[in-house]
Amino acid sequence: MKAIKQFMIAALVLVAATASAQKLKEDEGSFAALKGQSKVNVEFDYSNFMVGKMTEKDYLEKRTKELNEKEAGRGDKWKALWVSDRKNRYEPHFYEQFNKQSGITGGSFPDAKYTIVVKVTRIEPGFNIPMVMQKNAENDTQLTLVETSNKGKALGKITATKAVGRTFGGNDWDTGVRIEESFELLGKTLGKYIAKL
Repeated sequence: MKAIKQFMIAALVLVAATASAQKLKEDEGSFAALKGQSKVNVEFDYSNFMVGKMTEKDYLEKRTKELNEKEAGRGDKWKALWVSDRKNRYEPHFYEQFNKQSGITGGSFPDAKYTIVVKVTRIEPGFNIPMVMQKNAENDTQLTLVETSNKGKALGKITATKAVGRTFGGNDWDTGVRIEESFELLGKTLGKYIAKL
């Protein structure tokens, strides 16, 4: 019984630490123009980001080769999911929490007055070796608010670091599950920030 209590306390501390790991740093300007807006266009930019300490290109080549060597075609399937997960998993999870926390509907709205550009600069996919070791996923992004009709001029810039992705209980064997959770935390943190403006 004592061991169970200790485990539960450790789990709660870990969850609290994970929840507070996301950091936003205001680099310039402000997102205050979003006050009173009912919707905002959001564009994700996945060009030239790092995966851990590797370029995405190098990471994809290495991981695809490793998986194909274990089972023919497995790496190619994984690589296709790596790309499709962006639209199918990461972005929907981001929007779910962003919309809930900010009170603004974010999505593909080219007619919206403002656009938030979410430039991904780093993804740490993490790993989960059952009963041995686990490393949470993370993402780092540069968030830029612009007028949709004038995207060359930034109204505000925020650096968001260490959006941690994990699932309670460790049922995150799939890379996509861990990374989608990190985008959910990013959406939640940014949404709360905007709600306080």
